[in-house]
Amino acid sequence: MQPRNMSMSGVVDLAAVKQAQEAKAKAEQARAESARNGGTGAVSPADLVIDVDEAGFESEVLQRSTEVPVVIDFWAEWCEPCKQLSPVLERLAVEYNGRFLLAKIDVDANQMLMQQFGVQGIPAVFAVVAGQALPLFQGAAGEAQIRQTLDQLVQVGEERFGLTGLVVDPEAEPGAERPAAPERPAGPHDAALDAAVQAMDAGDLGGAVQAYKNVLAEEPGNTEAKLGLAQAELLQRVQDADPQKVRQKAADKPGDARAQIAAADLDLVGGHVEDAFGRLIDTVRVTAGDDRDAVRLRLLELFEVVGAEDPRVAAARRALARALF
Repeated sequence: MQPRNMSMSGVVDLAAVKQAQEAKAKAEQARAESARNGGTGAVSPADLVIDVDEAGFESEVLQRSTEVPVVIDFWAEWCEPCKQLSPVLERLAVEYNGRFLLAKIDVDANQMLMQQFGVQGIPAVFAVVAGQALPLFQGAAGEAQIRQTLDQLVQVGEERFGLTGLVVDPEAEPGAERPAAPERPAGPHDAALDAAVQAMDAGDLGGAVQAYKNVLAEEPGNTEAKLGLAQAELLQRVQDADPQKVRQKAADKPGDARAQIAAADLDLVGGHVEDAFGRLIDTVRVTAGDDRDAVRLRLLELFEVVGAEDPRVAAARRALARALF
């Protein structure tokens, strides 16, 4: 029931990425199969807003996030700002016509989920995309800001994870059972990629690194292998580090490229994506020559870990360009 990737929020959940890359093909196959059987595979507009509890979180949020971005609205009956925000989110869920699913979680009845997401106050809005949890915003927000955030979320879901969203049919019966997706034939590198993920889960980072390199040797453009290698190498770099010593050295030597690189790795593994990027960009500004180039290259590696379409990466790329030129 625990949200996947919450211990490394902001860093890619590789198993989820693999699952998400298959989601588009599975969804299309399911719809084709449903059409052959006389159905549409569609959902009712009423099914775009759902109430979720701890028991249903796995099936209603994590599993469904492999076919559509799931926006989570943490709310409570006594929360006045929630009463302003929730109707806006519900209206936009219908307006966006299946491009995201809205899951409403009552924090009073679901304290464990609130704690797992690290919710400090409500209203709080998160998203889960392909099993990966992402904070969106906290507090009541204006509709223009909400739309901008949702547009970015939908774009990331489509471009990075291949999520096609839900087909909505106004004539569909609310709560109708969705057709099961047929099994997708295994790809040529699925066994090697599965072995790499299993090695990661078992803590065999060296084995995972080698497995991903083997895939890339045969298919240099394999997205999952690129992401996997970047994350495995990151975890390998920090596995024997003493966080206290690394951070103390970085604090004592703000211009030391190696110290800041090591601290940035820890920042990212801890889910502090913007801190990691900001640290290295600041270091680029105060270094030169080989040191500056080492910092720049590590920053580019961390961009690979997070993903090129992540808005934080786009912002950091612009900041890096300003720092360099």
